[in-house]
Amino acid sequence: MTAAPAYSKIAHPDVTKDLDYTQTELHALLDLAADVKRSPANYRSALAGKSIALLFEKPSLRTRMTFELAIKQLGGFHVNYEGPIGAREPLKDMARNLDRWVDGIVARTFLQKTVDGLAHWSNVPVINALSDLYHPCQALADMQTLAEHFGHLQGIKLAFIGDGNNVANSLMLNAARLGINFAIATPPKYEASDAIVEEARALATQSTITVTTDPAEAAQNAHALYTDVWASMGAENEAAERRTAFADYQIDMDLFKHAAPEAVFMHCLPAKRGEEVTNDVIESPRSVVFDQAENRLHAQKALLLMLLS
Repeated sequence: MTAAPAYSKIAHPDVTKDLDYTQTELHALLDLAADVKRSPANYRSALAGKSIALLFEKPSLRTRMTFELAIKQLGGFHVNYEGPIGAREPLKDMARNLDRWVDGIVARTFLQKTVDGLAHWSNVPVINALSDLYHPCQALADMQTLAEHFGHLQGIKLAFIGDGNNVANSLMLNAARLGINFAIATPPKYEASDAIVEEARALATQSTITVTTDPAEAAQNAHALYTDVWASMGAENEAAERRTAFADYQIDMDLFKHAAPEAVFMHCLPAKRGEEVTNDVIESPRSVVFDQAENRLHAQKALLLMLLS
């Protein structure tokens, strides 16, 4: 078996948000994810003897399955915990128990402060597998998917249509550092965080960040149209109100007329066909949603390797 190539370690002890890795480390993560996908056998023992705790406050298909598979395929093993974090016992006690037992923590939580608390109180790396503010694992897989499809990232345009949520935040921050022009169209009252928009604009030295309420403006000449469900987990009680607010923000074939001819459709899944996207779009040849889902496995392997190996 060919020896695995050398790769650098992320300097920050945790990845609780996208900016916990530098721009150089972001490029290295994507390069490593591509190599892991291309030559998985080279990494089969990279995490031998390593144990990872998977903490899930929210239901999950892609995040949970891909992290479980990633850990196993890298030679490590995992233990699972489901339910509220910090309810049965203080979060700081839970974190300090875990860091005596495991080599890393992956947490999918309702609140960013839960991930931050785990990172503060534990002495092992913590990975944010989704919070209300960020979804760095999804954004890494999406950047990998775009690079595979277009052959490069700098200069392309990614348009996000819908809720200014955690996925939008992470996509914006990663796009800004990779030279991707990013546009986001949201209804009033559902905008992305002003602080994160300003953060992204400060980072976007070779690209642009456009914020609008007009989906057609955001989609203009875009290479990728991206959306997410209108009511994420935790916002189900707002579903009816959101369907009204987002009625003009559905991605359909008419919206694609504003995009570049080679434009692709992206979605982090699960999708609600007939709401944020029409069935003919998500099932069309331009849809890369299952490439994104596959790349969750490879991008998360790269993240685990650069934090734990």
